[in-house]
Formats: sequence, structure tokens, C-alpha cells
Amino acid sequence: MATLFISPPSSSWVSNKTLKFPSFSHNHHPFSLSSSFSKPLKPRKLCFSLQDERETESSSVAVVVDEDSNKDENTQKVEQGVEEREEKNDEDDDQPKQQELDWKTDEEFKKFMGNPSIEAAIKLEKKRADRKLKELDAESKSDNPIVGIFNRIARDNLLREKETLEKVEQAFKALDLNKLKNCFGFDTFFATDVRRFGDGGIFIGNLRKPIEEVMPKLEKKLTEAAGTEVVLWFMEETKDDIKKQVCLVQPKSEIDLQFESTKLSTPWGYLSAIALGVTTFGTIALTSGFFVKPGATFDDYLANVVPLFGGFLTILGVSEIATRLTANRYGVKLSPSFLVPSNWTGCLGVMNNYESLLPNKKALFDIPVARTASAYLTSLGLAVAAFISDGSFNGGDNALFVRPQFFENNPLFSFIQYVIGPYADDLGNVLPNAVEGVGVPVDPLAFAGLLGMVVTSLNLLPCGRLEGGRIAQAMFGRSTATLLSFATSLLLGIGGLSGSVICLAWGLFATFFRGGEEIPAKDEITPLGDDRYAWGVVLFLVCFLTLFPNGGGTFSSSFFNGPYFRGNL
Repeated sequence: MATLFISPPSSSWVSNKTLKFPSFSHNHHPFSLSSSFSKPLKPRKLCFSLQDERETESSSVAVVVDEDSNKDENTQKVEQGVEEREEKNDEDDDQPKQQELDWKTDEEFKKFMGNPSIEAAIKLEKKRADRKLKELDAESKSDNPIVGIFNRIARDNLLREKETLEKVEQAFKALDLNKLKNCFGFDTFFATDVRRFGDGGIFIGNLRKPIEEVMPKLEKKLTEAAGTEVVLWFMEETKDDIKKQVCLVQPKSEIDLQFESTKLSTPWGYLSAIALGVTTFGTIALTSGFFVKPGATFDDYLANVVPLFGGFLTILGVSEIATRLTANRYGVKLSPSFLVPSNWTGCLGVMNNYESLLPNKKALFDIPVARTASAYLTSLGLAVAAFISDGSFNGGDNALFVRPQFFENNPLFSFIQYVIGPYADDLGNVLPNAVEGVGVPVDPLAFAGLLGMVVTSLNLLPCGRLEGGRIAQAMFGRSTATLLSFATSLLLGIGGLSGSVICLAWGLFATFFRGGEEIPAKDEITPLGDDRYAWGVVLFLVCFLTLFPNGGGTFSSSFFNGPYFRGNL
């Protein structure tokens, strides 16, 4: 997404190590803390749910013995093993020189990866650099001048890398869990168990006061005790009707590093947003040409396209303003908005990422609801206004003509056909509301409204990080949202295999470009409330009714009849 930037200065040691957040719903979360190595690392798959921890840990309380508690036991074993191997190589000069360790298969390193820490990773990387420097010093005695030149270049790079590692090491210090545990108490969050997780820790216990009172007070205490800013997450898990509440503590510098590495609010990000915007306007213009009447002049084209453009811009503008205002109310930073061009509908919606932590599940729910609800209302308002102005669903002085090919193998568009009417009946007879050889006439502004409702419904599908996926995660939790996302992707894939262009294109986009879960909110304990659940159910119901294939001429069914409102108003 974006180049990983670390201050103090960055270097070539940036690479692939990943520290994932613990999942308390028995599934993993993509939001991760990234540190780096000069060689790629392949960590084993980790699971940090409370149930899995109970299976692998028998201790109930982790006690740190001395002041150097920032080094966990696995890291000390790794460092001791590396030192023993180095001493053995120095003593045994008759044996061949030991090659650089393969970190992908080293058993001690695998143990270290069981509890990854950026601080410990930097120490291991420094040892690797020192060992490599010793090897280069030994090889520098070679009489080959070309080998000597390459060795000097490699040695200079390693020295710069080691210097950068020493600087960066000062910014990543594991938190002292003994000091942090003393900050928890009866007036905030009573911790009964603590476990090392990365450079921070997981504290298991229960809240003693409302979370809005506990979080700022506890965050201040922990920051003072740690000597550096920290970030808290409050989560819970239900097991055998018993709820376990968890407070996850991590250094803020590592969270900032993660957001910096995925940041889209950069010059390149804004240029990409502008390029996609121009491309989308181009696809809208090209798509409009498909709906103009035969033999139309350039003036006719402008008379048809300008209202369609105006309708799209109105829907996009209103929904964007509503989204930004809602995000600003919760203090959430959004990336630039990226339009999704389509040569079938002109535009398939707007996408953006969160570039700061969400304060609670209400923010995770309200921000996507603001976009989709405002888009629905604006689209409906445009369509109704145009229909009333024309006095008919198939009128207007500068009507567009929707050809029957537009609906072929695209059941997701059958809502539009249900409203404006089909081109022909089941026997192929052209219906009175259509123009033979041309299509079904419809007002451009009304067509923009109808398309806007369908596109909004596509974005409301509970899949990945689409708006519907975010709402599902806030309502049902990450575990259920993952199942809904898989089911939605599967249904879209089946629709694509059956011949639907939109199902195929949107399924691929939602799965590969907007897949995964959203970042966890800092407060995942406070419930949404009945009002928000009601809004969520209403939105998903509208989404289902809009996209559900109906009998508006696309599929023959005795269950469906023509809409009662079709005809003259």
C-alpha cells in the first residue's frame, strides 16, 4: 500500500515480520504491527484466543522476576543459542565456516515467533549483522579485487544497517509488565491474569466502572508507568455463558508505525484518487452513450448525459459529506475517497480506509451507515422527483432508452427493470411502455437515482471491508461477519459463473480488494443498542429487496406481478 517509514531514519532492513492482534472471537484479525528484517521471515500462524491460550498455557498469572523483564524467556533462549553457536565456531577452527542461519527453519527462532516482539527482533537482527560482518572481514583477505570491491560495498551497507538498528532500538522497548500490572485496580479494571504479547501485554479481568471513565484514567496511568504512550483495547469473549473481559496494551509508537505503513493520505494516494475520479467520469460518459436514442446528435447527447452526470455527482457528494462529518464527530481519520469505475453502470461506489483507531463499535457502525443511508435517500429523492416532474415512469423530453441487453444475465439489476417496466413479454411482444428496436424510455435523472440505489445495495453486501461488511462486524462481531463475508463471496461467485458480469466483477473486487476484517475498535465491549440494530436490519432488508432477482420481466414467475405504481402518476 505504502512505503514503511520509521523515524529515526529508515533503512534496507524493512521486510516481512508481522505481529498480529489477538483475536477473542476465535478468528484472526489482519490489523498488524509490522517490524522488519533484511531477510524475509515466515512466522507460523498464531492464534491468541483465550481458549487457545488456556490449551497452551497452564499458568494463571505471569509474574516478571527482575527489572530486565522486557526480555521474555523465548527471546533469551534465542540469544543464548546464537551466542553458543558463535563460541563453538570460534573454538573449532578446523571445521568449515558455519553459514548464515536459515531463520525459516531454525528451531529456536520458531520458539521466538511464538511470542514476537519488535525489540527482540531488532536484537536478533543486530546479531545477524555482526555475524555477517565477521564473515565479510574474513573474506576480505581474498586476492581477487572484484570480490574485494563487492565485499566492501556489502560491509558498508551492513554498517549503515546496524547503525539504523541501534537508533530504532531506542524507539521500540518492550513494556515492563510488573509496572503496568500495578496500574490496574478496583477503581478501573481489576486484572486477574497478565500475559506477554509482543512488546505489550494482555490483561484479563473485569471492568469496575463504565468504560468511558476507565479508559482515559487507565491510559494516563499506564503511559506514566511505561514512560511512553500506550494504546488500550477492551474486548470480551463468552465461553460457557461466562464473559471474559480483556485489556490489551501496546506501545503507541508501534500502532503509529502500522498506520504509517498503510497510509493513503499521501501525494501518490491523492493522485490515484484523482486518476480514478477522472476515469469514473469517463466511464459514466461512455456508458451514457449506450442509452441515447439512435441517430442522436451531440446536443441530444449532452441533454441526456448532463442530468445523469448531475444525478451521480449529487449522490456521491451528499454521501461523501455525510461520511466525513460522521467520521469527524468520532475523531476518525479517513483516507482519500476512491471512485470505482465501471463500463456497465458508470460507477460502482466509493471506497476509503480508516487511518486512525476507531473509538468504539458505534463509530464502526455509524460511519458506513451515514454513507449508505444518505446515498439511498438521495437516490430515492432524485428518482421520485424526476418521475413526478415527468408525470410517468417512462417519460421526459430527453429520455434515455434502456436496452434489454442491459438486463441480460444481470439479475442484480432487475429492480430497475421492475420499476421502469420490461421491454417485452415472455412471448417476445414489445410492451406499450417500450419503443420497438430502441428500449424502455426513462428520465436521465430518474435513471441515475435507480442506479444509485442498486450501487448502494452492492456496497451494503456483508462482505469484507465493504460498508455492509463493516456494519455486519459492528452488529454481529468479527466471527459472524467472517462467515457472512464468505457466504456473500460464494454467492457472488456462483452468480458470476452463471454468466452475470456484475456478480463476477463485484465478487472479485470485494474479495481481493476489500477482503478481510476492519481494524478492531478500542471499545468492543459497549453494545450498539437496539436503535442501531434496528437501523442495520432495515438497511440490510432494503439491500436484499433491491438486489433480489424479481419478476419484473427478467425472470418469469407467478409469484411476482408488475408493481402497483407502474403507469401514469
